[in-house]
Amino acid sequence: MFSLPFKKKSSTISIDIGSSLIKAIEIDHSEEIPKIKHFGINRLLPEAIVEDEIMDRNLVVETITECMEQAGIDGKEVVTAVSGRGVIVKKIVMDKMNHDDAREAIYWEAEQHVPFDIDDVCLDFQILNEDIGANQMEVLLVAAKKDMVNDYSDIIRDAGLEPKVIDVDSFAVQNCFEANRGTEGTEEGTVIGLVNIGSDVTNINIIQDMNPYFTRDINVGTNAFIEALQKELGVDYEEAQTIIKGNLEDMDEDKIRRIFREKAADLSLGIERSISYLKAAGDSDKIDRVVLSGGGARIPFLKDILSEKHDMEFSVLNPLLGVDYEEGVFAEYGDQIEDIAPLLTVGVGLALRKARE
Repeated sequence: MFSLPFKKKSSTISIDIGSSLIKAIEIDHSEEIPKIKHFGINRLLPEAIVEDEIMDRNLVVETITECMEQAGIDGKEVVTAVSGRGVIVKKIVMDKMNHDDAREAIYWEAEQHVPFDIDDVCLDFQILNEDIGANQMEVLLVAAKKDMVNDYSDIIRDAGLEPKVIDVDSFAVQNCFEANRGTEGTEEGTVIGLVNIGSDVTNINIIQDMNPYFTRDINVGTNAFIEALQKELGVDYEEAQTIIKGNLEDMDEDKIRRIFREKAADLSLGIERSISYLKAAGDSDKIDRVVLSGGGARIPFLKDILSEKHDMEFSVLNPLLGVDYEEGVFAEYGDQIEDIAPLLTVGVGLALRKARE
């Protein structure tokens, strides 16, 4: 999406700009299994990015630069992504036509489906089904506000880098999931919810047979759980973060579970609305299973709470299952690498884009 051509290279560099963390990953595609060559992660100070809006440009630029230096990445061409209220992803039906004609017509179609002035958005599309009968086809429409795309592009350039692709977080998650498909085991026709829980925003992407049906972003993430812990337990931000990461030593686990169960209601509502959308569209009457990713996937008890609430299987995506990595890349995390792995989902999904001409 919104891409420029790469120079021919064997590796791809991704910059995942979150509201609390920035991650840089370089993946080498020269071998049969993609390999992570470099990785860096740096924490952003609070309020630098709020609900995907950049509030402190200098701080974000500085953190990106530090992250690249920490990772030891010297390449300049990078892939990044946007998400949030400024991004619309929707499956639509339009008259059957070839790709070139569809590119012309998509602007007229988008005016009916995008709640922004069409001159203020970047558009892209993918034909999902070339013939659904009645001389019509299914198309995935993607729109992102130009201001958001330009802001993220400018931030990358200010850090001395070149943004070659601006993708969408939910597509990066799906790309990562597909790389894991051999280990995940997906039967034909299975409807899967990919739920990526970030600090402020959660991306919900519904797919079937690896085709995206629709995506929604909801304004709830790990910060909502952290705030609930601070309020209910009287702990500070750092202590709440420690709990979110799974350190429950000397804690009342029943009380923690109750707090998380209450805050999970907003996530559950987003999932329920996704199921309602599928039913209304006549595509399916249920989601077969849900795969969690992002920092929020590590929240204690959350997977089990959601599984019980929705009476379906919830699992946690490990983005490192579909790739290899250089010895020492994650040395500082030791045996805890699987604990931080969900944080890498978007970055790995972006860097899995093969460099192309």
